[in-house]
Amino acid sequence: MKNNIFKFVFFLMISGTMMANVTLPNIFGDNMVLQRNAEVKIWGWANPKEEIKLIASWNNQEYKVTANNQAQWELHIKTPEAGGPYMISIKGYNEVALKNILIGEVWVCSGQSNMEMSASWGIENGEEEMKNAKSPNIRFFLVPKLTATTPQNNLLGNWTESTPETMKNFSAVGYFFAKRLREDLKNVPIGLISSNWGGTPAEIWMPEEVVQNDPEVLAAAKKLNEQEYGPRQPGRAYNAMIYPFVGFKIAGTLWYQGESNVGSLVYDKTLSALITSWRKAWQDDFPFYYVQIAPYKTGTNNFSNVIVRNSQRKVLKEVNNTGMVVISDVSDTIDIHPKDKKSVGIRLANLALANTYKSNSTVASGPLFSHFKVEKNKVIVSFDNADGLYFKDKKSDQFEVAGADGIFHIAEAVIKKDQVILISKKVENPLKVRFAWGNTVQSDLFNKVNLPASCFAEEF
Repeated sequence: MKNNIFKFVFFLMISGTMMANVTLPNIFGDNMVLQRNAEVKIWGWANPKEEIKLIASWNNQEYKVTANNQAQWELHIKTPEAGGPYMISIKGYNEVALKNILIGEVWVCSGQSNMEMSASWGIENGEEEMKNAKSPNIRFFLVPKLTATTPQNNLLGNWTESTPETMKNFSAVGYFFAKRLREDLKNVPIGLISSNWGGTPAEIWMPEEVVQNDPEVLAAAKKLNEQEYGPRQPGRAYNAMIYPFVGFKIAGTLWYQGESNVGSLVYDKTLSALITSWRKAWQDDFPFYYVQIAPYKTGTNNFSNVIVRNSQRKVLKEVNNTGMVVISDVSDTIDIHPKDKKSVGIRLANLALANTYKSNSTVASGPLFSHFKVEKNKVIVSFDNADGLYFKDKKSDQFEVAGADGIFHIAEAVIKKDQVILISKKVENPLKVRFAWGNTVQSDLFNKVNLPASCFAEEF
C-alpha cells in the first residue's frame, strides 16, 4: 500500500514538472514543414502566466506571449518564401529547439483505405518507387488510428523525411501528389499530414454535432452498421485524428473516401457538410480536392456505387473551391483498391497546380456535365472541359435517355462541336439523360488531355 502511495506521489511530482515545462503538440517538431508566405499559428502549454519567447532562424525576430490561466499559449508568426532548413527556439522556464524545419506547401491527405494505401500494400511499380523515394524536401506526418468521444488536444506521431523506409508505409496517393507538385513548383518543399482509416464512412470524420444538426446527413448516418473493421459513430475519428492539428496552417486538403458510404442517396450533403465543417474549424476556405471512387461491383443493387459517384460530382457545384479527379480509366472494377496510385496522385497535383497555384494552364479535369437541351426528339449535351471530346471506341452505348415514363433507353450518340447529340427512336419526348450509369461502367468519353468524363444523371 505504502509503495503504491509513493508511486502515486512520484507520478504527481513528475506530472507537475512536465506541466511546468513549455511543451508543444506533436504536430510541431523536428523535420516539420510550415506553410510558406503565411501567418502560421504555433501553440502549446506552459505554466499559467509563464512568459514564452519564440525566435525563428529565418529572420531572428522575437515573438512573446504569456500563457493564460488554462496553461495554454499561442503565437502567430510570419513565414518567408520556400526554403530551409531552419530552426525555431521556444523559451519559457525551459527551452524547446525545433530543428531541420522547411518552409513550403502543407497538404492534408485524408479518407479511407484508398488514401491510406501505401507502397507496402502492393501498388503498381511499388518496389521501384520505394527505391527512388529519398527526398529530404518531402516530409511526412502519419496520424495514428484512434477514436475519441471528445475533441483531443494532441496526437502521437512525428515528422519524417521521405526515404524508402518512410515512404513505404505512407499514403501512395499523397507521395505521388507531393512528387508531382515539387517538379512543377521548382523544388518547393512539401509537407503531408496523412490521417486515414480504411473502411470508415465520412460521418466519423466531421464533428458529431454537424451530423446531429443536419436531418438528411443524420438520417443517412443512422443507416450505417457497426463493422468489425472500423468505427461508425459520428465524430470519433475527427476528435482524435483531425481536431488535434486544426489550426496548423495548410495549403489545402486531399480526400479519397466514399466506398463506405455506398448505398447513401445523400452523399453530396454528407461530403459538403464535412468540407464546410473543416473550413469553419480552420477559419480558412482552403481548396478541397477529392477523388471520385472507382467503378466497382457492389452488392446486388446495380446503382449503389454510381449514385455515390454522381453525388461526388454534384459537390463541385454545391461547394466552392473544390475539385474532383475521375479515375474510371485507371481502375479495376473487381478490385476495390486500384493499384495505380501514381495516376491518382498526379491528377490531384495537376488540379492543384491549375487551380491553386495557377502554374499550369493545361486542362486538369475530365469532361463534366454542364447542361442539356432538347430539340424535338434530339438531346444536345454540353460539358465543361470539353475541348477535343472523343469516344474511346469511336462509338458509345453509355448514354441513355428517358421520357415522362422514366424508362431509360440506350441512345445513339454523336459528337459535334464538342457536344454530344443523342437520339433514341424509343423516346419521342426526352426529359432525362444519364451517362455511364452502372456500378461497373468505366466512362468511354474523354477530352483532348485524355481524361475521362464523370458519370451523371440529370433531368429537364
